Amino acid sequence: MAAAAGVPGALGTLRAGRARLVAAYCAGIGPGWRLPGSWTGLPVGPAIWARGWTPAAGGAAWRRGYSSEAKTEDELRVRYLEEENRGIVVLGINRAYAKNSLSKNLVKMLSKAVDALKSDKKVRTIIVRSEVPGIFCAGADLKERVKMHSSEVGPFVSKLRAVINEIANLPVPTIAAIDGLALGGGLELALACDIRVAASSAKMGLVETKLAIIPGGGGTQRLPRAIGMSLAKELIFSARVLDGQEAKAVGLISHVLEQNQEGDAAYRKALDLAREFLPQGPVAIRVAKLAINQGMEVDLVTGLAIEEACYAQTVPTKDRLEGLLAFKEKRTPRYKGE
Repeated sequence: MAAAAGVPGALGTLRAGRARLVAAYCAGIGPGWRLPGSWTGLPVGPAIWARGWTPAAGGAAWRRGYSSEAKTEDELRVRYLEEENRGIVVLGINRAYAKNSLSKNLVKMLSKAVDALKSDKKVRTIIVRSEVPGIFCAGADLKERVKMHSSEVGPFVSKLRAVINEIANLPVPTIAAIDGLALGGGLELALACDIRVAASSAKMGLVETKLAIIPGGGGTQRLPRAIGMSLAKELIFSARVLDGQEAKAVGLISHVLEQNQEGDAAYRKALDLAREFLPQGPVAIRVAKLAINQGMEVDLVTGLAIEEACYAQTVPTKDRLEGLLAFKEKRTPRYKGE
């Protein structure tokens, strides 16, 4: 691609620009990544938080690996699952008294958690869920908002938008498990995830126009990309709330489940999906996510160039060689993310 700079005229300028764009996108994989010809391997960032999680005694298989040390007063519980679920991390919102609304403190905790997760190579998939029955996230904390001076509102929304963008830019697959109400910023949080699953009884919508404001956490941009511009405008203009079946029909979510007695049908489905991702090559998953996300924002020719550059990143990896060897030996590959 570097040779494109030598092509005369406007075409050469365009190709050179595309080459720079692709290089910038590949740099987005993280520090230590290089374009083809200068592979240095993935960086191994130190885990910022100590694990210390222990499997819960007893219970159904889907609960294995849950910490018995999580404090009930924590507004955000970060759980590193173990055993057959090793590599899956659950971000559980736990503000029952405030319907999981997004306060200054919760936004700060989410930012801290995401900052830790994005540099942890052992993390393979992240599930965002609620630990409060019947609620995913009711949006911004309006009781806190009403006490804010008008000069505080803008900076708070900027911080909320930033943390939602950080979630969208996580290098591993993210799944939102919507087992209850997801309104305003709560739905924007879910929209930032790669995949959304919901119970049929869940309710979701961008309802900000009811308060004479607009979605400020990415909703005006991510909802049209998920369901199309015309329908997104209709939902935002009307502040309409959809149930799980309606959300599935318009493409807002990927899967809809009948709610169970425990109230965690969406979470269980999210866990099943996450388990499907675990056996695959970790580097390949990260690069595939990058190629898809960045390719969707550009024209097809540039998108194909991004795919080509991203594909080249997988060729020199030990995982690729392990995959070929495992195929030859008719065994399950043992990927290490290298």
